[in-house]
Amino acid sequence: MTPTIILLTFLIYTLLLFAVSWVTSRDADNESFFVGNRKSPWFAVAYGMIGASLSGVTFISVPGWVGSSGFTYFMIVLGYVAGYAVITSVLLPLYYRLNLTSIYTYLDQRFGGSSYLTGASFFLLSRIIGASFRMFLVVSVLQYFVFDYFNIPFWVTVVIFMLLIQLYTIKGGIKTIVWTDTLQTTFMLLSVVLTVGFILHHMQAGIGDVIIKVWHSDYSKMVITDVNNPKFFLKQFISGMFITIVMTGLDQDMMQKNLSCRNISEAKKNMTTLSWILVPVNLLFLFLGAVLFLFAAEKGLSIPAKPDLVFPTIAIDNLGIVAGIVFIVGLISAAYSSADSALTALTTSFSLDILKLDKKYKGRDNLLKKKRMLVHLLMSVTVIFVIILFKVINDESVIAQLFTFAGYTYGPLLGLYAFGLFTKWQVNDKWVPVVAIIAPFLSYLIKINSADWFGGYQIGFELLLINGLITFLGLLFIIKKQLS
Repeated sequence: MTPTIILLTFLIYTLLLFAVSWVTSRDADNESFFVGNRKSPWFAVAYGMIGASLSGVTFISVPGWVGSSGFTYFMIVLGYVAGYAVITSVLLPLYYRLNLTSIYTYLDQRFGGSSYLTGASFFLLSRIIGASFRMFLVVSVLQYFVFDYFNIPFWVTVVIFMLLIQLYTIKGGIKTIVWTDTLQTTFMLLSVVLTVGFILHHMQAGIGDVIIKVWHSDYSKMVITDVNNPKFFLKQFISGMFITIVMTGLDQDMMQKNLSCRNISEAKKNMTTLSWILVPVNLLFLFLGAVLFLFAAEKGLSIPAKPDLVFPTIAIDNLGIVAGIVFIVGLISAAYSSADSALTALTTSFSLDILKLDKKYKGRDNLLKKKRMLVHLLMSVTVIFVIILFKVINDESVIAQLFTFAGYTYGPLLGLYAFGLFTKWQVNDKWVPVVAIIAPFLSYLIKINSADWFGGYQIGFELLLINGLITFLGLLFIIKKQLS
C-alpha cells in the first residue's frame, strides 16, 4: 500500500463527488442551497444522515475506544434513540409549523433578538470546533500515510481538502449534500464490512467463531454499574439522549437536511428510520474495534499509543493492498461527510442569522447569491485556521474532546430551547447572552471539583445536561415582571 496508490484513490473518489455535484446543482438557486427547494426524498436524507452522524469520529475513534472501554459506548448509542424520539415529537413539529430555514429564528420569535443572536453564535462556535475536530482526525491520518511522503506540509493538506469541499458545495448546498452524503454513507459502511471480512480471512476464522470470541472477551463489556465511574451506564444513556437532542435537534447542520424534506410526515419518517439504523451501525463499528484488537493480539502486532491510529495502522500496514484501499475510501468518505454539510450549515446560519442577508437582499437573488458565496469562502478559511490551531493543542482522544467541548457550547442552547418550549414566561432578552456565557464557566467549575464535592462522583458526558440546567435556572432570574 504505497502513498501513490492512496493519493490516486483520493483523487478518483473526489472526481466522483464532483460528478454528483455537477448533476445535482445544475439548476440550483439560493433556496436549493439553504433548504434543497424542500424537495429532498426522506429516504435519501435518512440514509445520507447515517454518514453525517457517524463522520470520522465514529469511523476511527470508536474502534479505538474499544481497546480501553469495551462496548460501553453502546449505552450512549441507545440514548441516541431516545433523543431522536424527542426530536421527532417535539422539535420537528415546531420547526415545520414555523416554516423555518434557520432553526434559531425560533429564539427570535420566542424571546427576542439577543437570544436569537446568542443561539446562532453558540451554534457557529460549536459547529466550527466540531467540524474542525472531525476534519483534523481524518486529515491527520492521511497526512501521516500519504502527504508526509510527498513532503507536503499539514496546512497545505488542510487547504486542499477545504478548497475541494468549497468547490463542490458552493453552488448546490444542501441539494447537493443530500446526495453526496448517500454516496459517502455507502462507502463508509462498505469499508467497515469489508475490513471485518479481510480480518476474518487473515485469522482463518468464521464470523460465528469470532462473534463468540468477542462476546467472551473483555472487549464486549457494555454495562458499568459503578456510579462513580464516568462511564456508568445510566450516565452514558442519559448523556447520549441529550447529546442527540442538542447535536442533532438544536444543530442547524443536521436539521437543515430534515427541513429539506417535502413535509413534516416525511421528516419524521427520516428521523425515526435514522434512529433505529444507527443502533446496528454503531454496534458494527464496536465489533470492528474488538476484531481489530483480537487480530493484533493473535498476530503479535504492536498497538499504536493513540487509539485513533489503531484502525488505520492495521488496515493499511497489515491487511494487504485491497484492504488498504477500502479503508482509505471509507476514511475519505468520512472526511468529506464531516465537513461538507457543516460548511453549508455554517454558511446558512452566518448568512441568515448574523448578517440577515435574506432580509437585506430580499427579491435580489443574484446579489444574495454573491454574498452567500463570499460567506461560504469565509467559513472555509475559518475552519482551516481552527484545524491548524487544533493540531498544535491536541493532546487527547478526539471523540472525548468533541463531546466534552459540546457539553460547554451546546448546553446553553439546550437550556434556552427547554425554557422556551416548556414555560410561558418571557425574559429580559438583553441579559440572555450573559446567562449563556456564565453557564459554561459554572459547569466547568463543577466538573473539575465533582470528585471532591460529591464523594468521588466524576462527571462525564452528562456535563451537557448540567450546563443546560444552569442556563435554564439562570433564565429564571431574568424573567420579566408582568404588569398588573
